[in-house]
Amino acid sequence: MATKDKNIWILLLFILSGLVIGGLLGEIARQVDGLWWLSYGQTFGMTSPLELNLSVISITFALMFRINIASIIGMAIAIFVYRKI
Repeated sequence: MATKDKNIWILLLFILSGLVIGGLLGEIARQVDGLWWLSYGQTFGMTSPLELNLSVISITFALMFRINIASIIGMAIAIFVYRKI
């Protein structure tokens, strides 16, 4: 089955799961002496949240991304698995 025939939502689900699982493994690897480099990464996003106060309702929006080496590896594995199934 060609990649064009597959559902894009399943690809996004695979990528998200690869990022989350890889990120968790990277945080766990931070405590292991030989695997500390898997937790090396960057955090970016909004430093202060955006707040909309309408006196009846208040909406706060903030978005932060923390990407490390293990999450990138997890994403690459997820894409590889998606292409094989």
